[in-house]
Amino acid sequence: MKKILGIITIVLLSACKEKQNSMKEEIVLWSPYNDSVEVAANADHEIERMQYKLIQSKILDKNEVFVPLYSEVTKLSEERYHALAPMILEQNIFTIRDHIEKEALTYEELVLFFLHRIYKYELNNTTTLNTVIALNAQIVDQARELDEDRKMGRSPKIKHPIYGMPILLKDNINTAGMKTTAGSIALMDNEVGDAFIVSNLKKNGALILGKVNLSEWAYFLCSGCPVGYSAYGGQTLNPYGRRIFETGGSSSGSGTSIAANYAVAAVGTETSGSILSPSSQNSIVGLKPTIGLLSRTGIVPISSTLDTPGPMTKNVVDNAILLSAMLGHDAQDSASVQKDFPGILSAGLHPENLSEMRLGAFAELIKTDSMYRTTIENLKRAGAQIVEFTPPDVKMDGFLSILNIDMRNDLPKYLKNHSRPEKVKVGSVEDVIHFNNLDTNVRVPYGQSLFEGIIADTTSKEKLQEIKANLEKNGRLFFDTAMDSQNLDAILSINNYHAGYAAVAKYPALTVPMGYKPTGEPISLTFIGKQFSEAHLLRMGKAFENNFKVRLMPKGYGE
Repeated sequence: MKKILGIITIVLLSACKEKQNSMKEEIVLWSPYNDSVEVAANADHEIERMQYKLIQSKILDKNEVFVPLYSEVTKLSEERYHALAPMILEQNIFTIRDHIEKEALTYEELVLFFLHRIYKYELNNTTTLNTVIALNAQIVDQARELDEDRKMGRSPKIKHPIYGMPILLKDNINTAGMKTTAGSIALMDNEVGDAFIVSNLKKNGALILGKVNLSEWAYFLCSGCPVGYSAYGGQTLNPYGRRIFETGGSSSGSGTSIAANYAVAAVGTETSGSILSPSSQNSIVGLKPTIGLLSRTGIVPISSTLDTPGPMTKNVVDNAILLSAMLGHDAQDSASVQKDFPGILSAGLHPENLSEMRLGAFAELIKTDSMYRTTIENLKRAGAQIVEFTPPDVKMDGFLSILNIDMRNDLPKYLKNHSRPEKVKVGSVEDVIHFNNLDTNVRVPYGQSLFEGIIADTTSKEKLQEIKANLEKNGRLFFDTAMDSQNLDAILSINNYHAGYAAVAKYPALTVPMGYKPTGEPISLTFIGKQFSEAHLLRMGKAFENNFKVRLMPKGYGE
């Protein structure tokens, strides 16, 4: 009899489980819509790259992303959400941590707060930014574990400030438990382990909230196509002006998600401008570090010469914290440095005195850009020493060949070392081109001319080394001529205007919100320094941020 009852119990439990799974599958949180009206609205736009052909992804079903955590998200009431908002919205990590230490907020609530915002805006077709394309299904449970550890006295006494903070990652950064697609349908089943920097984030206690959209293959696929578009994730949109302003690229999702307060911070990647551009376009703080400061292992590459990940945050304090949490020597990355760089973690707490700064300002930008000119005058009045200069005219010949030849060599290495052959059927740039050509309307609606250019490039190995050496020398000459002769702490630029020179020089650059154009489009001031001057740049950036508080939340994303 007991045996029969046991069998009946198992059958009933199995039936209940099947029913629950069936109900879960029936939940529909999002439905595709006719986006032809949105596309038509951009048909006559002045900016060629915003000639959208489509907004939504033809591949990604948002229900697959959002249904698994739906039951958790609904546990946070609207009343509690609004009570939490003053403690979290636009606040820096130290402020949030203080609320947790005072037991006014839990790690679980912190995660649910951001999930609430993501679900609220990303599932509404009138507000979606098409930015979050994957969520960590275990994130709420992981936050609860941290709360339980804290309650039981098991949490570390000395915690890195990133501990328990929800972080979003650009979807070319390997992350266990989530696919890493680089925005390409060819990699939509790419299951991988953690990238080196992700392992470091987890060791320091960060919670990986999810993955965000990007310009496909880090904007090295099509020429003249809209920034922020990927065949896998669709068209990322700017919260300061959906379909009006560019998102910047290629870390488009990292920029838009943080502008909209979808997480504490995000990680982007840059080869030439891909952190600086979306940070500037979305009025957030972005740092492109010196090549070698952060590991690139486990990141879908363009160029092992120029690639680097970097932090993207709402303020300088958080930027320093996130950068610090990713630091560490990686023996698998030949560019990774072994030196320690003290002062990065605390840089956001110790702003440089404006009166002690000597900053270089481009004479041409002072003439042509009114906001830059006003900012330079404001800095002078605040005590900073400004030196106007005109950089030497240096050649950037061969820049594209670095990207072409590096990617032709580096992508196969990434695929061999990280992807699983049964899941990813491509092993080279040629394979990706062939894969895309099988369905160009869905896979490459804007073409793949840059990928085709990779194959066509005949630059020899010897010539490539010569190009790299010349460009590094010329990039440094562009900045050093004024920096050395005038004893400057940094050069001041706008957005990603001089990102290419900083890229080949392998110099770091920090961009901080400077204001908004009359149209409402964000614009930023960019500090460029010499190698491994990140702590100094962050201290100067913090001083600028403190003295000229300009960041505003995007309208429509403040509730």
